[in-house]
Amino acid sequence: MKRSMIAAGLLAIGVTAALAQADVVAQRQKLMKENAEHSRTIGAMLKDQAPFNLAQVQAALKTFDHTAKTGPILFTPDSKDGNSKAMPAVWEKKAEFDALFAKFGQDVQTAHSAIKDEASFKAEMPKVLQNCGTCHKTFRQPVG
Repeated sequence: MKRSMIAAGLLAIGVTAALAQADVVAQRQKLMKENAEHSRTIGAMLKDQAPFNLAQVQAALKTFDHTAKTGPILFTPDSKDGNSKAMPAVWEKKAEFDALFAKFGQDVQTAHSAIKDEASFKAEMPKVLQNCGTCHKTFRQPVG
């Protein structure tokens, strides 16, 4: 009886750990998808394929700010092996990875304060989006 209870307890712990890992991976994937959606909208405005819209820019910056703050937390040591495009470099160079998120957050705050019209948007937003490319080159498996 004791062995059955111990086995059931260990199984429950294992299942809980697996679910927690999957949850963290799912949360960060959701976060990155939201960023991608906003980046497409912003990119269209930068390329003059869509009209400048300050409300959409502010919404994107709000999402980017949330990502800068919560992103590093979602790359937990136990989520290395999840179904994700995150490369091992995330955990091998964690300080560098976290520093890129911090820089992203600073650039988002600067842009949030500076962007008041289309001219300031076109001057500031590329600096924000450059952070995405820098991080993806080192810490994300290529897509496509």
